[in-house]
Amino acid sequence: MPATDSTAAAEAVFRIEFPRIVAGLTRYVGDIDLAEELAQDAMVDALRQWPREGTPDNPGAWLMTVGKRKAVDRFRRDRTREAKYAQLGTGPEVDDPFDDVSFEDHIDDDQLRLIFTACHPLLPVPARVALTLRLVGGLTTAEIARAYVLPEATIAQRIVRAKKTISNAGVPFEVPTGDDRAARLASVLEVVYLIYNEGYSATAGDDWLRPELCADALRLGRLLASLGPDEAEVHGLLALMEIQSSRLRARTGPTGEPILLLDQDRTQWDRLLINRGLASLARAEELAEQRGPYTLQAAIAACHARAFRPGETDWERVAMLYGELTEATPSPIVELNRAVAVSMAFGPAAGLDLVDQLVESGTLDRYHLLRSVRGDLLEKLGRREEAAAEFERAAALAQNARERQLSLDRAVACRAAG
Repeated sequence: MPATDSTAAAEAVFRIEFPRIVAGLTRYVGDIDLAEELAQDAMVDALRQWPREGTPDNPGAWLMTVGKRKAVDRFRRDRTREAKYAQLGTGPEVDDPFDDVSFEDHIDDDQLRLIFTACHPLLPVPARVALTLRLVGGLTTAEIARAYVLPEATIAQRIVRAKKTISNAGVPFEVPTGDDRAARLASVLEVVYLIYNEGYSATAGDDWLRPELCADALRLGRLLASLGPDEAEVHGLLALMEIQSSRLRARTGPTGEPILLLDQDRTQWDRLLINRGLASLARAEELAEQRGPYTLQAAIAACHARAFRPGETDWERVAMLYGELTEATPSPIVELNRAVAVSMAFGPAAGLDLVDQLVESGTLDRYHLLRSVRGDLLEKLGRREEAAAEFERAAALAQNARERQLSLDRAVACRAAG
């Protein structure tokens, strides 16, 4: 590659390789914070050398070995270098840091270790999300802050505190085993799921969709599936994200306004993503003795994906799957979704009975979609004044500007029709 092109190449390579470099250096030095610093120092060297000398044939290995060399130099200056050398080991890897035959051999294991470390249950969920996006997703602090509509300083503090918590607790850089692995895997999947959901239906801000977050979560899901091919729920979550992502182009109109599922142009759905999702779902169901929550949600999404027109949707199966999901993970939001499926399968009155039970329970008093769903069912039953009032309540509760406007528009339409 010509040297003149190497500055842009260095930046592009670093973004791609950053998670792998940090993972490998963390195994090497035993400290996430130091590993990230060494990776950034290696990038500075790349920006100096590559425009002048050209991009190396294996830029990832180049960055890794430069980072290791900087680690050795730093430890040589450290008063406790004997202890550090004992931790690093001796031999060709220290004597000749560019003799890096282990780069490709360890890379997958290192990334898996990094994912499990960044998603440790010891950390609060917002910290896990921020740290995962930074270290595993390769996003900058500013990019994470923009995605979640938060001050950059807030995200930076979360990341710093998370790394300090991991260091102070002595969390080992390893893939856990046994019960600990199951608990940690659940945490990993939860974080990836939260990242995806925030992209698919943003909780706040002016945009309903944040496709870049969906893309990051999907990439993490594919990485997890390649590193843990025998984990049913990993494939279940990946299937869910693949199928849901197939609809992204159809979910908003020309000015970014939301388009609900039944109103979407299904010719815009991405059949390649649907087929990938269905293949992942088949793998998840093959591996699982009993379907877990992500696999069940993927199965529900598959019911929609298989229907070329809304009227072809097997709503009775969707309602049945939501019932199964309610047993697996009891949740009032799942119950609300089941109520929608029941209304489509057996009529709006049947769905409204379930929604009214949720209203009486008070568990979703601050959840705008409860009021939106109730408004929709009342509108279908011809009770338009009541429906308009529910849509207005939904708008008052919505934090996302697009969802708020959608509810207000529906309230106006109900009052006009009434």
